[in-house]
Amino acid sequence: MAIAAGSTTRLWTLVAKEFWRKTRRRLRGGPIHRWRYSGRTPERVLIAPPDLRLADRQIALEIYYGRYPLSGHLVETGGKSPFQIAVANPGWQKALHGFRWLRHMRAAGTELAAANARALVSDWITIHGSNISGVAWEPGTTAKRVIAWLQHSSVVLQGAEFPFYRAFLKSLAMQIRYLRAMAREMPDGKDRLRARIALAFAALSLPAPASALRGATRNLAEELDRQILPDGGHISRNPMAVLEILADLLPLRQTYANQAETPPAALMGAIDRMLPALRFFRHQDGSLARFNGMGATIHNRIATILRHDDTAGAPLLHAPHSGYERLSMGGVTVIADTGPPPRIDVSNAAHAGCLSFELSSGRRHYIVNAGVDTYGAAEFRPLARATAAHSTATINDTSSARFSHSLRVNDLLGTPLIGGPQHVPCKRTDQQGSQGFLARHDGYVARFGLLHERELKLSTNGNVLAGRDRLLRPGNAAIRNNGRDFVTVRFHIHPDIGLLKDEHDRLVLTADEADTWVFTCTEVAPEVEESIYFAGLGGPRRSRQIVLAFKASEISEVHWQLTRTAIAGHPAKS
Repeated sequence: MAIAAGSTTRLWTLVAKEFWRKTRRRLRGGPIHRWRYSGRTPERVLIAPPDLRLADRQIALEIYYGRYPLSGHLVETGGKSPFQIAVANPGWQKALHGFRWLRHMRAAGTELAAANARALVSDWITIHGSNISGVAWEPGTTAKRVIAWLQHSSVVLQGAEFPFYRAFLKSLAMQIRYLRAMAREMPDGKDRLRARIALAFAALSLPAPASALRGATRNLAEELDRQILPDGGHISRNPMAVLEILADLLPLRQTYANQAETPPAALMGAIDRMLPALRFFRHQDGSLARFNGMGATIHNRIATILRHDDTAGAPLLHAPHSGYERLSMGGVTVIADTGPPPRIDVSNAAHAGCLSFELSSGRRHYIVNAGVDTYGAAEFRPLARATAAHSTATINDTSSARFSHSLRVNDLLGTPLIGGPQHVPCKRTDQQGSQGFLARHDGYVARFGLLHERELKLSTNGNVLAGRDRLLRPGNAAIRNNGRDFVTVRFHIHPDIGLLKDEHDRLVLTADEADTWVFTCTEVAPEVEESIYFAGLGGPRRSRQIVLAFKASEISEVHWQLTRTAIAGHPAKS
């Protein structure tokens, strides 16, 4: 109960901070403070930083015809400026005002695309440039826009007349001053880091005194040291955050080099740690493991980033600071979550998936977590974040952490994760011919008095994954039969995998021209149930799951095994 009370106290402290932060932001956007963002207009853009994000000239054509496919949603403007219409989807609004879509205009490489880009930037300056409020001026969105305007200034300014050229630079300078004032007060997390990255880009790309570059470099280094963990993960524990941050840091490193400036050691060190971390989370088909906010993977994006990875050899197997383990043998990859939740102030996308794992063999995924539908309806997010959406154990159909709060909290903070595991000890058990780990978490102790312990061992050249799930009370006391000891161990099957039964009534996971895996359990007869896979590129898909259900007071430990083999089977009954 003390842990729950401490989590509640931290939550309301965060609510108070966020309320004060938003109040100060409104004040800073008002007429009393707005004069602080005026000042000298830069004469020109010295350099346009590179952009590693994928571009599609077809999207530039869609935008020309008034169709905006942003953040997974298509909006048709009917000839109006997109900045004049009301769209309820906040993700689409943020993507619109972030201006990353300018890269598609640059990819088109035509005068028509450049003129359209210039017209849309002009619309934004006219409609939102002096009205510091709303989604358009959220600091995280402003940081994206500053970076995008700098990276694609060549296409925006192509053929521009002098009045637009000056208006563009004047607005850009105003946004940079605003971002500089807001950066230190932004909530912790990748948006705050991106603001520091944007300010470093600005100091390199626009005429500025040497002191401005020194200050931007120093602040960036401090933020990198704070947010990028020693093993290369991000404090949010989200694999997608590693990819997103690298997509900004790598061009920034190049911009330092292009301007003959020495990049900070923290920037070089962060990149050197994060590239192997990205490979750590990567399955052999190129997709990232679905943990803590990770959804569908766009494979070309990762390939573009990893072209900059000069490290050789296999990915790391142990990420103790991020809280993950990796087993890899014989073309088989197992990635597991073995860490506590991130800090409450960076847990808005975190999942209650402690001790869950994913298994891939070759280019096929067999055991997965449900992941998230990145651009889908918000009401599905709680389902995707629940422990039951992960390949791990749940007790009494309850998640190991809580993320449902009052409307007041949700309006201010979103849905931070609280009350989860506090201690997740983990140790590797690698031996000759096998890789493994043993870990446990205390996320259910406060409510049910039970610890969950999981041991995984990959052996026989990757042909056997042996697992053991154990429930125990602190101090190894006997588990009471009190109606609060019902355990469900779930193994979510990727929707592309068939689930059959062989002649021995064993469950068989199979796919065309791919490996076949047999699932067995010693103590409990496995059942097959319906499931949902949220992380498909086309949105949620129906799938299935293998379930081991038992009472911990009767069976405190189950042993299960996935064996790679080739057995003909017939359809299993759900």
